[in-house]
Amino acid sequence: MRLKKYQKNWKASIAFTITSAISEYMPFNMGIVELEEMALRCRINIIKMIHKSQSGHPGGSLSAIDMIVGLYGTVLNIDTSNPNWKDRDRFIMSKGHASPAIYSILNEFGIINEKDFMSFRTLGSICQGHVDMKWTDGVDFSAGSLGMGLSFGLGCSFAAKLDNSQRNIWVMVGDGETQEGQLWEAIMAADFHSSGNLKLIVDRNGIQNDDFVSKQMEVGNLSKKIESFGWEVTEIDGHNMEEICGAIKWANDGQERPMAIIANTIKGKGVSYMENNPSFHGKAPNDEEYHIAMEELS
Repeated sequence: MRLKKYQKNWKASIAFTITSAISEYMPFNMGIVELEEMALRCRINIIKMIHKSQSGHPGGSLSAIDMIVGLYGTVLNIDTSNPNWKDRDRFIMSKGHASPAIYSILNEFGIINEKDFMSFRTLGSICQGHVDMKWTDGVDFSAGSLGMGLSFGLGCSFAAKLDNSQRNIWVMVGDGETQEGQLWEAIMAADFHSSGNLKLIVDRNGIQNDDFVSKQMEVGNLSKKIESFGWEVTEIDGHNMEEICGAIKWANDGQERPMAIIANTIKGKGVSYMENNPSFHGKAPNDEEYHIAMEELS
């Protein structure tokens, strides 16, 4: 049962225990406080693994983690004891360099452990620099070049329909990725093919690899642009867990048209010197910076 693995990492509430006993595949339906506490633990582990490896991408991992925790902790239909269960919902992390966020959430649900994520970016580790479905249980997409995740997710949505499966396909992209033409081709195709099981989350933190998005190539009003391709779109504060849960439920319930959430976030959220700092897109904290981060997150 998935419940046993989950309880290794977190003391579940009585209500959660009762509902989980009903169905092995029921989403977790965690409360706001539980989700916020989980997000904090994930932030701590993100910093730990990147500091130990002295390599990785903290900024985009910290901006995305609240949305990821909200998704996994509420509606995402998975079986932690069988990560390859065919009818599981899929989560495609298109901005695959934010792998520490994925490894931290997989640890929370008992799919990987601390030893795994603390071997981040070492030779032979199951936790490589970019998420890779061949290496890591619970990962549904092998990432590398940006801009491909939504196309992959659209293919997964087609496969679900062919299988007569009720699984939903969730894709997270960065706002720098929205400069990629392939992403807009996928957005256009999704509505044409009535892919109501496809859900897009844009981590709109305003910074990409080289600098602020506004300086590199501003993409403008994403909500209006995506909406113009036939999608349902909502825009939220991507660090407000109540807004996150409401938007995720809204997207999960909508099945007539593809659904998109624009999550306005802060790059490096939770660590003062990383927040809105392009330098920490792909830079590990040194020892002094690490101790400051731990103090701020404790």
